Amino acid sequence: MLSEFMPTLIISELLAAYRSRRITPDEFFQRLLKRIDDAPDHHIWISRLSDEQVMSHVNLLKDRSPDDLPLFGVPFVIKDNIDLVGVPTSAACPDFAYTPASSAFVVQRLIDAGAIPLGKTNMDQFATGLVGTRSPYGAGQNSFNRDYISGGSSSGSALAVALGLASFALGTDTAGSGRIPAAFNNLIGLKPSCGRLSNSGVVPACRTLDCISVFALTASDAGAVLQVVQQFDESAPWSRTVSTSLRSGAMQAAQFRVGIPMKSQLEFYGDAQYARLFELACRNIESLGGRLVELDFTPLLETAKLLYEGPWVAERYAAIESFIEAKPESLHPVTREITQQARGRSAIDTFKAQYRLQELKRIAVKLMQQAEVFMTPTAPTIYTIEEAAADPIRLNSNLGYYTNFMNLLDLAAIAVPGGFRRDGLPFGVTLFAERDTDESLLRMADRLHRAGVNRLGNQSWGLPVSTWPNVLPGFQCIGVCGAHMQGLPLNHQLTARGGYFVSRARTTAAYRLFELPGGPPHRPGLLHAEREGRQIDLEVWAMPQSEWGSFIAGIPAPLCLGQIHLEGGGSVIGFLCERHATATARDISCFGGWRTYLANAQ
Repeated sequence: MLSEFMPTLIISELLAAYRSRRITPDEFFQRLLKRIDDAPDHHIWISRLSDEQVMSHVNLLKDRSPDDLPLFGVPFVIKDNIDLVGVPTSAACPDFAYTPASSAFVVQRLIDAGAIPLGKTNMDQFATGLVGTRSPYGAGQNSFNRDYISGGSSSGSALAVALGLASFALGTDTAGSGRIPAAFNNLIGLKPSCGRLSNSGVVPACRTLDCISVFALTASDAGAVLQVVQQFDESAPWSRTVSTSLRSGAMQAAQFRVGIPMKSQLEFYGDAQYARLFELACRNIESLGGRLVELDFTPLLETAKLLYEGPWVAERYAAIESFIEAKPESLHPVTREITQQARGRSAIDTFKAQYRLQELKRIAVKLMQQAEVFMTPTAPTIYTIEEAAADPIRLNSNLGYYTNFMNLLDLAAIAVPGGFRRDGLPFGVTLFAERDTDESLLRMADRLHRAGVNRLGNQSWGLPVSTWPNVLPGFQCIGVCGAHMQGLPLNHQLTARGGYFVSRARTTAAYRLFELPGGPPHRPGLLHAEREGRQIDLEVWAMPQSEWGSFIAGIPAPLCLGQIHLEGGGSVIGFLCERHATATARDISCFGGWRTYLANAQ
């Protein structure tokens, strides 16, 4: 009989479940495969591995453990332009399909690390599109509302993670295909620096620009995958050794500059809610220590136009030249129309565009020196599947407004969840910086994710306690549950001392919350409960140790500092209340947190 326990698909929590033997890989995958069978059809798959094929991979783990393999028993899916041995690669074009004799370099690295492949996922044909609808296997349907696009070209990969069918997924990203679907499905979307991941075993779109990308529930999970796959591959012409940018350290400072477009350059195509959510993301990154700097993004936006309006479309033609010449009717009509535009391009056009790109790169270098990190919306808006079908090229082009310049300028980028429209559809932002800032971007993305959203994909799972080394040397963490939280009356006591937000958190179910008399400002008291405890919402902040003494001196009785135990393990020093003060105080534990209580009181 199968265990009733089913962990989340967050990598750290799944590995913890294996280590504690609450579930075995056999049990987990039997339950997961049933979940996949029962899942609604969002047009995720091109080819699934059979249950027997999946379990054959699981059986290879019988003599290994999570201590041996970093991705032991972690399920993942693969965009169908990336090879998996013995499984057809079609790039969403059935007549193009071939069966590879070996897996792509990155896929093999993952399998060797203990990850379990589940199948190949749907995509815009030949990775030409940001909508996720240009496929004979069906238009990808958004994980939150099936009338809306999933984003592409890595549509199925994002959907599988958002819908709780895989812990992570491989996509590819040339113009935004690893970021747009992440934004539309409330995911992390990592587009590594060009060449950091080998493209060996990948059907090219633009060979000089293509990157394998990673979709994950958390930045920590994306980082765990990156650590496994970022290895030099001598057989791949564009592969290079991993290095670290000198600017990575500056991104981890308590105060840092965040470059954003000038207001006149922000484009939302009339989507007022996306505009509002970007303003909220700006406030959130300010709470982490970011100082917003409005910059002229003209060189970036002009570079973006080169990708499809310049000769780089000829690279797409070169990638499939023999096939498109022999079987043009096999291509999706929109894919064929875009790709065949290359026939009108000359070598002269190509050299002129290369010259202009080099000029723009020189200008962009100066721009990149004006901030440690840059932030834009990931996409300016989102469209229904019906809208995308009615105007496929123009609306697809709109989606690339903030993404098309990244690989031409050799930047690292990560899409981060940033909130939800009133209709429930997700919004996301992209953090980017110069090449080889990948790990620093992931750490910042983790903090920004926690500041804005506490939901993973389209699941009810909340963010786990941060495992990133976000706390800077010389800083001390503190857990706050009341007036010191973001936007509340005493938060300035933290920020004025150089404190910055680390993460949201919840206590274990061993506490009670009380409204204490007095004020303003009104304060709650958190009490460790010997019985009938509840989980209470917290915020974790980091403050310079040099400011710790003056901060503690201002704490009034009956509040005191003590160890607070957190959901998922671990603890933090934070505000507790002396028991005698709760005798006549109002018990507000049922609200689960001070913010929720205030909202209901109003």
